[in-house]
Amino acid sequence: MTNRELVESLIRGGYLKSPQIIKAFKKIDRADFVPEDSRHEAYINAPLPIGQGQTISQPLTVAFMMELLEPEAGNIILDIGSGSGWQTAILAEIVGKKGKVFGIERIPKLTEIGKNNIERYKFISSGRVEIFEGDGTLGLPDKAPFDRIIAAASGEKIIEAWKKQLKINGRVVAPIENSIFLLVKKAENEFEEKEYPGFAFVPLISDKDKEIPEWRKHFMKPNESR
Repeated sequence: MTNRELVESLIRGGYLKSPQIIKAFKKIDRADFVPEDSRHEAYINAPLPIGQGQTISQPLTVAFMMELLEPEAGNIILDIGSGSGWQTAILAEIVGKKGKVFGIERIPKLTEIGKNNIERYKFISSGRVEIFEGDGTLGLPDKAPFDRIIAAASGEKIIEAWKKQLKINGRVVAPIENSIFLLVKKAENEFEEKEYPGFAFVPLISDKDKEIPEWRKHFMKPNESR
């Protein structure tokens, strides 16, 4: 299978719909974001290990979340848990030269891997993407407000810092336990919320809570992450 064939399968399945997202999926090759020894599996519709106990997400899930996010040219986007950089690079392609994507990754080794992968498309050197090593639960207050925020790990609720750092009419797409949630900020303290159940992700861990709670461990299927 090729990257184009993967994208076509996601279109046929109804997961990819928007022209700008489809175009970005076609340009940003998933094989550039998986380890060398996994490249022969890069185009299967499944998560793959990327090291450090993390995975690159199932393409179906990335497509589903991206369609909920509705990224647009010129957006300023925060990507929580940027991992190996695939989703970050797709977003960078969509926002274009007038937009910007900020990624946060808490694992130092993955931060460097992600930067190197993303730079294959010159998004780092051109200034379209910045990747920070740190605690994603804090967001990036110095770079806020954001048009869009997307997260790749599951918490107990949508983080308050993300809500505060979102623009009015902005969108947050993030996992909560085994569902994906969409929040649209209608006013400073008013959010419209929708839930889409049936997913599994690695848990969201902050610097102040590096141990995984017992209740979260049964969600740690080799199914989702970045």
